[in-house]
Amino acid sequence: MMAHDSLEPATMSTILILNGPNLNLLGQREPSTYGSGSLADLEALCVETARSLNLTAECHQSNHEGVLLDHIHAAGARHSEGSLFGIVLNAGAFSHTSIALHDAIKGISPTPVVEVHISNVHARESFRHHSWISSVAAGIIIGLGFDGYRLAIHSLAEKAKKARIS
Repeated sequence: MMAHDSLEPATMSTILILNGPNLNLLGQREPSTYGSGSLADLEALCVETARSLNLTAECHQSNHEGVLLDHIHAAGARHSEGSLFGIVLNAGAFSHTSIALHDAIKGISPTPVVEVHISNVHARESFRHHSWISSVAAGIIIGLGFDGYRLAIHSLAEKAKKARIS
């Protein structure tokens, strides 16, 4: 799903919200862990948060690693062109398994990527304790539910503001 607001592109930057495998099941899958909100609810929160900061949020979800890689590669090109500022990425289980996502994020540097996890992965199974993305992310927000996305968007907005000033 892609969501845009209609403000002038010249007056704002775009932030890409990328959600990985099984996040399409939000609201159905383990609500005690992930909450009762749906992916549509999460995307609406991201679009509204970005809009309140005079930014555009573009939201995508995929259960396929290659599709996420393609979005990351395209985001790097868009960042170089000045049409995209950064990425909020919840790679889901791929965080713990994908060296390819690590390499893609490293490859699009200096595009800032904020890694987000809805649940506290360190309070869960031990295989979730390591993320291949964390070492190449500009920041990490874990365990704050949907609010983690709001914080990540605010963080990228601050980075964008500082980049425009310097």
